[in-house]
Amino acid sequence: MTSAEVALTESEQRFRLAFEDNMAPMSFSDLYDVAIAVNDAFCEMVGFTREELIGHDSTQFTYPEDVGITEGAHRQLTSKEVGQVRYIKRYLRKDGRVIVSEVSRSAARDASGKILYFVSSERDITEERVLTDQLSHLALHDPLTGLANRTLFEDRLSHAHARASRHGEMGAVLLLDLDDFKGVNDTHGHLVGDELLVGIARRLEQVTRSSDTLCRLGGDEFLYLAEGLTSTTEAEELAKRLLAVLAEPFSFSGFHLEQHASIGVVVWDGATADSNEFVRNADVALYEAKRQRRGGYALFTPSMHEQAINRFTIVQDLHHALQVGELSMHFQPIVNLTTTEVVGFEALMRWQHPERGWLPPDIFIPLAENSSLILDLGYFALRESVAAAISWGQLSDQARSPYVTVNLSAHQFRDPGLVPMIEEILRTSGLAHERLILEITESVALLDVIETLSVIEHLKRLGINVALDDFGTGFSSLSYLVLLNPKIIKIDRYFVNPPNDSAHNETLLETIVSLGDKLQMKMLAEGIETQPQLDLLRDLKCELGQGYLFSPAVPADQAKTMVGGCLAKRNQ
Repeated sequence: MTSAEVALTESEQRFRLAFEDNMAPMSFSDLYDVAIAVNDAFCEMVGFTREELIGHDSTQFTYPEDVGITEGAHRQLTSKEVGQVRYIKRYLRKDGRVIVSEVSRSAARDASGKILYFVSSERDITEERVLTDQLSHLALHDPLTGLANRTLFEDRLSHAHARASRHGEMGAVLLLDLDDFKGVNDTHGHLVGDELLVGIARRLEQVTRSSDTLCRLGGDEFLYLAEGLTSTTEAEELAKRLLAVLAEPFSFSGFHLEQHASIGVVVWDGATADSNEFVRNADVALYEAKRQRRGGYALFTPSMHEQAINRFTIVQDLHHALQVGELSMHFQPIVNLTTTEVVGFEALMRWQHPERGWLPPDIFIPLAENSSLILDLGYFALRESVAAAISWGQLSDQARSPYVTVNLSAHQFRDPGLVPMIEEILRTSGLAHERLILEITESVALLDVIETLSVIEHLKRLGINVALDDFGTGFSSLSYLVLLNPKIIKIDRYFVNPPNDSAHNETLLETIVSLGDKLQMKMLAEGIETQPQLDLLRDLKCELGQGYLFSPAVPADQAKTMVGGCLAKRNQ
């Protein structure tokens, strides 16, 4: 065999390895976009045989609405506008299934620049698209009721205000709060409470105008955005209609429940300066509606200051609490789900008010967020948490020494003094940097992605890792997740303990756990309360978890007794 023949044989072998045996779907097409070669992976992706593909263009298996995408790319390449094109299109497989493909297409040219043929390499992104769509929907909708969430509501409110400014229209924001809803949860349990919330949402939708937006703000509160009003009277009529649909009792699960509500109403026009004040003022009006009589509504007026005064009082008390030592940090253990060994603790702030008793963080932290006080609370939380971690000591096996995770608010994360403060606390304490993990929510991370990435990279250079909290309840973009590259993804308790039974619950949880595994990120499930939940998470190979099944948050000295051991599950 001549050297030329040997070279040809070797070239053909390389071609088979690079093309025929390639796991990526690939195809060659001529100047008329007719297929001249396809590999097995391509045939498997579109569901057609080589014989059915060779000699034909892609029209036969292109989704009808996407016909023209490949042709447009072909024109770009033949006109020498670009050397390579990338695009996404849908294919209609022979079995009728629709798949989504990401295509990279190039022109092969000879020495003179003449096009010989086209090479396409493809990637099936159907499942990725489905997951992205699911997570995107979750980012803008309440998972329990399916209504718009706060993020979507605020976006529509901003656009409505802009339109009102251009056209001289009026609008209204109505904040509806269920009266004594806590009693339903306390008496009948949260599952019945969730069923009631869903039933209320469906009734409210019956009187929602097509031009308006109904939102579940959270808990037992709903927001209503009304556009195109001509008078305050119209806003009041809307409030009456919303209240009227709750007049008839609700019946489900063997219970008959009466549920009424109160509504705060803010009427605005295009001349109103700041749309960000509408929900706040509606909250003030709601307080007045509840004070006057439950089951009614109140229109906001500038004289309504009671609620604002109460909030101001709490903030002042919080300043004092920080100075006199009423605040403390408690720690909930994070365990390895396979062994139940304690691997870390989440730091959670607690406030023992001298008159109000224990105040939950969801009352005072949001108020602190509106002032610089949140920075002082953040410094306190970091300092106390690091001190607690030092008191726990360090195990002989340094890798098994427990870490502590500390939550960062949006205000803290945007503070330029954050990184220097953390460096100083770690320097003076002597805590190993890898034993501190900072938690941020998706909403905080995506406020300013560029700035977020800069801060995270700085922290990682210091050896400090990041955990992404409440995963699945925010924007949940896969591309941003890869960019942020957190060490830990905390799966929101909604996915661990879903409010309603659904065949999709386990599938969605499995998808989230699998996603983290493929991205080589540790998955931490929050809110584990029952043995079946633990068993499922173990089956799904979720590595970490926390919840009342193991322990609530406890003071630092009690947390110390858990270090280096395994937790027995608590009685359910």
